[in-house]
Amino acid sequence: MHSVDYVTVDVFTEDRFAGNQLAVIPDARGLNDQQMQAIATEFGYSEVTFVLPPENPGNTARVRIFTPTMEIPFAGHPNVGTAFVLGRQAEIFGRVPDNHLRFEERAGVVEAALSRADGAVTGARIVVPRPLSIGPTIDVETIAACAMVPSDAIDTGNHAPVRVSVGLPFAVAELTDVAALSAARPNVTAFEAANKRYKPDEDSFSLFLYARSTGNPWRLRARMFAPLDNVIEDPATGSASAALSAYLVSLLPDDAIDVDLTIEQGVEMGRRSIIEVSVSKNGGTVGKTSIAGACVTAMRGSIAL
Repeated sequence: MHSVDYVTVDVFTEDRFAGNQLAVIPDARGLNDQQMQAIATEFGYSEVTFVLPPENPGNTARVRIFTPTMEIPFAGHPNVGTAFVLGRQAEIFGRVPDNHLRFEERAGVVEAALSRADGAVTGARIVVPRPLSIGPTIDVETIAACAMVPSDAIDTGNHAPVRVSVGLPFAVAELTDVAALSAARPNVTAFEAANKRYKPDEDSFSLFLYARSTGNPWRLRARMFAPLDNVIEDPATGSASAALSAYLVSLLPDDAIDVDLTIEQGVEMGRRSIIEVSVSKNGGTVGKTSIAGACVTAMRGSIAL
């Protein structure tokens, strides 16, 4: 019986069985699209990555990312976790890995820099593949219905609810405080209605909610709901964190500024995650946006095909 090896890692955490789970297939040669989707559905994680030889020999690998329901062009924690797994291997398709990896993905080339401690790979920082895109604005009532919170729990003082993306689109909305955030629950019927009205081209409607920490506007608590992708709640969403961070920096009046943000997610799920985001703004335009986090190996095994 043919089989394929896998590694699972917990991403955006230093503690095993916290953070966001990811399954990585380090050598997906021989798998077809249907098998990849079936494997991703079987794991039931928010994403599974499948690593293939690069089409351009100047890059490290081609990486395909699947949710339980579809292939997506980009995601944050799959790239951080995949870089961690490949960086700890003796070789990647016959080449010894260095501290900088380049992944070919549907959204573009993703650059990853490995983090090390005492010589061992402990995590990675990735640069998002696309510039910030903004819009459309989303009405407060839709957000409130999807999150099952009162409309006055949504804070529009800094910005209205809006879709943002740096490779994968999310609706983002600020809530008044952490208590309101913790009280949120996804309403699948409301998500289906929102998807009919606001469906993005590359995914289904998903919602990233956040609240600011008292005294520190750049430390956020967040939650992400994507029930239409069979992800009721995600414990860490790097692509949404990057898009939100880039958007918040774009709203600043400064013409040039560098901002570091810390986003805490997964607390309500018992899988606390810490996502570090850095955003640069020059000439009034958001430029380089990167996300970083630690990883821990959880399991190794093989999948019978």
